[in-house]
Amino acid sequence: MSDPIIQEQPPQTAGLSATQEAWRGLQQFIARQVIGQERLIERMLIALLADGHILVEGAPGLAKTRAINVLGRGVEGNFQRIQFTPDLLPADLTGTEIYRPQDGSFHFQEGPLFHNLILADEINRSPAKVQSALLEAMAERQITVGRKTYPLPDLFMVMATQNPIEQEGTYPLPEAQLDRFLLYVRIGYPEAAHEREILRLVRGEARAARGSSGETGTFDPLPQRVLFAGRSEVLDIYMAEPLEEYLLQLVLATRNPGAYGQEMARWLQYGASPRATIALDRCSRAKAWLAGRDYVTPDDIQAIAYDVLRHRLILSYEAEAEGITTDQCIRELIRRVAVP
Repeated sequence: MSDPIIQEQPPQTAGLSATQEAWRGLQQFIARQVIGQERLIERMLIALLADGHILVEGAPGLAKTRAINVLGRGVEGNFQRIQFTPDLLPADLTGTEIYRPQDGSFHFQEGPLFHNLILADEINRSPAKVQSALLEAMAERQITVGRKTYPLPDLFMVMATQNPIEQEGTYPLPEAQLDRFLLYVRIGYPEAAHEREILRLVRGEARAARGSSGETGTFDPLPQRVLFAGRSEVLDIYMAEPLEEYLLQLVLATRNPGAYGQEMARWLQYGASPRATIALDRCSRAKAWLAGRDYVTPDDIQAIAYDVLRHRLILSYEAEAEGITTDQCIRELIRRVAVP
């Protein structure tokens, strides 16, 4: 599902740094394995560059799990999938202390969160006490068990998924936890041409697994030093002062919607937190860097604004009764806030 109004700019290739070339290779590797979800791929890389977490919503079978799995193969590090279920316990994520009867001591057994890339599959299938076990890990990059605190790896990203179709027996994420996600991405079905490519890709993988053909594609994992170099270069991307003011005004408009019309005041009950300002700044820089530019444009800010803001806005009961969505509110704000 593409964002309204905003047209994604084609990537530029001239004058790329060695780090950008390496990241471009990673992006192309994932695109060969995950067909028809270019926007999801870009958002995953943006989250990785901005050192944040990503929540992906889409119907079953749209390659959400495959995408993060391929990313795990393309990056130097380890990948762990956690299937969230109603009977999951917080210790199943964080780990627990195990008693050793031979010497009467306790030994901490690390849980699956002590990996680099985490897939929290169908995160809304588990109750709040399990979801909250992720809060400290996502925000502080550490886990506290008993009286001890254990640091998580420097490279740590959570990609959570949820199914928008079936809501029976699910536990919606609270606003405090939603705010911990850097991006909230919604994806839709691939186009017919992409679906044909998916068929051919799966056939090729089946033949490769059977041993009747070669590999469908190989890629040397991106070293973590190159990953961190990319993060450093993103921080140096130039953002003009008028653009920085525009970014601030977009976020501030969510808190004072009445200044942009009575309609906006009726729709929005609560606006975005300062985390949204930080996220919009880092993600727009990362988007520009992935496109091969050393400066941010208004299109970068507008294109990423939907994924940064949609889970941070709380609509009024009146807006929900009228069928208004957060994407519609963001589209109107982009239309009404003056571009420098």
